[in-house]
Amino acid sequence: MKNATMKRGNPKPLTPKLQAEHDALAAMPDSEIDTTEMPPITDWSHAVRGPFYRPIKRPLSLRVDADILDWFQRQGQGYQTRMNSALREYVERHHKASA
Repeated sequence: MKNATMKRGNPKPLTPKLQAEHDALAAMPDSEIDTTEMPPITDWSHAVRGPFYRPIKRPLSLRVDADILDWFQRQGQGYQTRMNSALREYVERHHKASA
């Protein structure tokens, strides 16, 4: 899913028929839901932990040396994400060293 465009915001609302089906399932106790056709998952080798985790981001005004900013911007779209990743790597490396 790398480099895939994801739509942001709220998805389209459910149709009345799907909403009614959803509401009926939500009201039903788990023990009454028929899962016999659903095979058990036994192979977790391709599982990804926390694929939808998004850390809270805060806007910030930050003064960065022009050459550093230029280098990240030349890498293309997503330069702020890469700058954040570089900072996270630095923090993790120094956190482990001090622990």
